[in-house]
Amino acid sequence: MTSLPGRQVRACLCQREQSTVFARERRRVVATVVHEEGIIYRGSMLILNKTAGVFSKLSKRKVYEYLRSFNFHSGTQFLHKLVLGIETSCDDTAAAVVDETGNVLGEAIHSQTEVHLKTGGIIPAVAQQLHRENIQRIVQEALSVNRISPSELSAIATTIKPGLALSLGVGLSFSLQLVDQLKKPFIPIHHMEAHALTIRLTNKVEFPFLVLLISGGHCLLALAQGVSDFLLLGKSLDKAPGDMLDKVARRLSLVKHPEYSTMSGGKAIEHLAKKGNRFHFDIKVPMEHAKNCDFSFSGLQHIIDRIIMQKEKEEGIEKGQILSSAADIAAAVQHTTACHIAERTHRAILFCRQRDLLSQSNAVLVVSGGVASNFYIRRALEIVTNATQCTLLCPPPRLCTDNGIMIACQERMDYKALRLHGGN
Repeated sequence: MTSLPGRQVRACLCQREQSTVFARERRRVVATVVHEEGIIYRGSMLILNKTAGVFSKLSKRKVYEYLRSFNFHSGTQFLHKLVLGIETSCDDTAAAVVDETGNVLGEAIHSQTEVHLKTGGIIPAVAQQLHRENIQRIVQEALSVNRISPSELSAIATTIKPGLALSLGVGLSFSLQLVDQLKKPFIPIHHMEAHALTIRLTNKVEFPFLVLLISGGHCLLALAQGVSDFLLLGKSLDKAPGDMLDKVARRLSLVKHPEYSTMSGGKAIEHLAKKGNRFHFDIKVPMEHAKNCDFSFSGLQHIIDRIIMQKEKEEGIEKGQILSSAADIAAAVQHTTACHIAERTHRAILFCRQRDLLSQSNAVLVVSGGVASNFYIRRALEIVTNATQCTLLCPPPRLCTDNGIMIACQERMDYKALRLHGGN
């Protein structure tokens, strides 16, 4: 096995060194297993065109009581022919219809990015209202692509966690009422599991494989050992990388720059960084001496905030105006973020290899989530995988971000695993 001396990731990006260390003692994920193999939740719901103005009225208590009241059947061995997947975990309202072979028969999505850029960030109540206003239309558009009637659906799969509670509630309430009318199975889906298994829609990836999930709300490293079977190796101790990059973009007032005014914060940082000097500011990579695979981005954000404040004083401009050094700051924060993510991922690979948790000859690292669309960060991860003789796989950009396809197909994979193991 070829290993990459820790900071050699940065050596390839900025000519520095680092000693090799290993991951901490592994621990089981307890919160990720939501959809157990062989369990189909059955409930009763309202027809699609009658849900407007009603689906949002279910309280959290009523939703939980409703879920607990479901009759379930363990070990039912069949594949759903048409599954509707609904995703509303954050600020995208998404839906898709997928058949049992993984063919996407319809997809629709409504992004709230433009609204949240104007409000200076995601306001949960605003996101909730936008989901309410758009979910019926988005579901109808997904069905209309191939003129699928709601009655033709075999099941409804919906994200139930993690995410913004108010946003999740809209998708869940809508789905429960749709299930109530159509008398179809309801499949609760874990958002992070769906992201982790998305790669199996486009690539033949066998278990086990290492998963790095990086987005605006999450950051974790886990070993995917099977459907709904994940070994957590590390997670963010504070905020997610996408959230941090969004806040830096907001602090730099990039929304006021015509070229970046319609981009999400992370995307604006990536584009602006191409014009900057990543070595202009000397920023230490977080947690470089911590002997685990956890992440931390809060401290990095505070450092960047201080740099911006100092530059504003030096340039004699007020907060909210665009700094002349904005591109250098963007390049520096992106570079430091990429190095931090790459170093922690490298440790996880070494840990898994040392304990024979990954194949010595055919190890795979899957990177998914919105931040996985950042090509500079991908390049840093390529340096790690090339040095450790791993294969780096990323879903297409449109499947990296939140979408209904991954929700519908997550359910399909669970049933294939059930049939393979012959559930009781």
